[in-house]
Order: sequence, then structure tokens, then C-alpha cells
Amino acid sequence: MGINTKLMIRQATEGEGRRISDLVRAAYGKYIARIGRPPLPMLDDYPALIALGVVWVLVRGAEVVGVLVLREEGEHLLLENIAVEPRHQGQGFGSRLLDFVEEEARSRGLGEIRLYTNEAMVENIAIYEKRGYRETSRESGDYNRVFLAKPV
Repeated sequence: MGINTKLMIRQATEGEGRRISDLVRAAYGKYIARIGRPPLPMLDDYPALIALGVVWVLVRGAEVVGVLVLREEGEHLLLENIAVEPRHQGQGFGSRLLDFVEEEARSRGLGEIRLYTNEAMVENIAIYEKRGYRETSRESGDYNRVFLAKPV
């Protein structure tokens, strides 16, 4: 399949739960050693999240190459999870997903996007900061989290 195959972002469908779980495990697996446990997105029940209508997929042709979990919370959109299939990382798919999150927040009339990530995922924090997200707080515990936000 060529790199120019059309990209589309759509809500995930009922039958895609296993594929999304596999993608998330592949994308986050490299962080297990760094964090000392599986990152939280690896523990989510994707069929249940799909049923709630909060999971979006980036598809190229018929292939799922990325996933988002978005929740509307009051006046902001929470980016709960973003993942790109490892063999497709570095090709701009993550940027396309982040663009979609901003478009989605604006279309819903929400003024801010919020997210959190593990403090050990320093490369992800750097990506978010380059995209205009600013750290708002940190939380220590089983998972040391960094909270970020961006106005839209």
C-alpha cells in the first residue's frame, strides 16, 4: 500500500476493539521497562470505550495506523490516549491525530484540550510542548503523571 493512500479519521467500530488493543500494546510496550509497569492505556478495555463512542481511529486504506481516546469534560476535551502503530511512527500520523483533536475541540465549541502522560515519556512531553501544550501540574503515585493543556 503506498504512502499516498488516503488517510481518514473516524470513530472506531465495534469489531475493532482487539485491533486497537494490539496497536496500543505495541505503541506503549517500549515504556514498560522505563515506568516499571504497563502504561495505563495498555490496561484499558477498548471494546467498552468503543461502545461509549470515545475512540477514534486513523486509517490508511483499510489499515488502522493510529488511535485516539477523547472525552468531553465540561468546557475542555480530554485527550486520554493517542497511539500510532510503531512501524508507522515518524511519518506524521501523530501530528495528523493531534490536528484532529484540535479540530474536534473547536467543532464542539470547547476552548481547551487537556492531557496527561507519564513523566518518564519525556519525548512525548517534548512533542506536546512543541505543539503549544503547557504543563499545568504533576501528580506522584503509582504512575507519575504530567498534566498539560492547550487553548484552542
